[in-house]
Amino acid sequence: MLEDRMRAASSPTAWPAAYPKGYAVVDVETTGLARDDRIISAGVYRLDARGEVEDRWYTLVNPERDPGPVWIHGLTSDVLESAPLFHEIAEEFSARLDGRVLVAHNAVFDWQMIAREYARAEREAPVRQRLCTIALSKELALPLPNYKLEALAAHFGVVQQRAHHALDDARVLAEAFRPSLRAAAAGGVRLPLHECRPLTEWTDRAVPRQQAAGYGSYRQTSWRPARKRPACPYPNPGRYEEGKQLKQGMRVAFSGDTSIERDLLEDRATEAGLHVATSLSRLTSLLVTNDPDSGTSKVVKARQFGTPVVDEAAFGQLLGDVEPASQG
Repeated sequence: MLEDRMRAASSPTAWPAAYPKGYAVVDVETTGLARDDRIISAGVYRLDARGEVEDRWYTLVNPERDPGPVWIHGLTSDVLESAPLFHEIAEEFSARLDGRVLVAHNAVFDWQMIAREYARAEREAPVRQRLCTIALSKELALPLPNYKLEALAAHFGVVQQRAHHALDDARVLAEAFRPSLRAAAAGGVRLPLHECRPLTEWTDRAVPRQQAAGYGSYRQTSWRPARKRPACPYPNPGRYEEGKQLKQGMRVAFSGDTSIERDLLEDRATEAGLHVATSLSRLTSLLVTNDPDSGTSKVVKARQFGTPVVDEAAFGQLLGDVEPASQG
């Protein structure tokens, strides 16, 4: 049972040698969920290799624009106007992250927000791996009613004091992650670690958005001008066959967390002449996922239809040599 594994893990038994040497449990509050949005506060709990708390850190960040959904995070323009800019806290943030696995709830979101802010500051976040506590909960088969942070906290008896406050959310997550880590260690569970690659494709452009009093006009940093992907000009040649090349026109779908930002990965596929599909059908040539046992709708359909599945690393290799479409 999980409780037995957790008790065993708390005893001075051998710790898995392959486990990371330290963790940075992170929560960021933002002006929104889009790639144009900005971080307005960040909380970090640093844990050692066995999950013991070393210290904590919190900062507000001036987003140089309207603060977004104040009714959720409670941070107004007046509060944020005197806060430091991200580039002013980047070095201290780096000190909290350096050499550690970034741990977050829905980690791909926090990582992408952090990576974008560092790119805007013309720096790189010192993060090489991340761990999502949602994925870890699934690995441990925790009996949760859902995978929201409050459900995970309730399972471990952690009391939330200020939901959507970055430091308290980081505290709650750290206190839920610690017993999860011990249970994983006791059971020899593989930690769901994903590679983090810094984002570098960005450009300045003005973004028209309603501005709050006190900010005036602003320029927003973004990754590329928003654009609709062009339709694939090539016919679908059918399914991908293992050991062979991808061929222009093949329909490719993506599912789950990826190391490279999803938009960038899809752009690369489009530029190679592939058809990026938002859903999976019998016509899909290939599904790309790092978690083939996740049980997402796309993974389930791929299994039903017999659609070939590869992980992100294999797909990256295949993208390097895509066969041209057959000529009329």
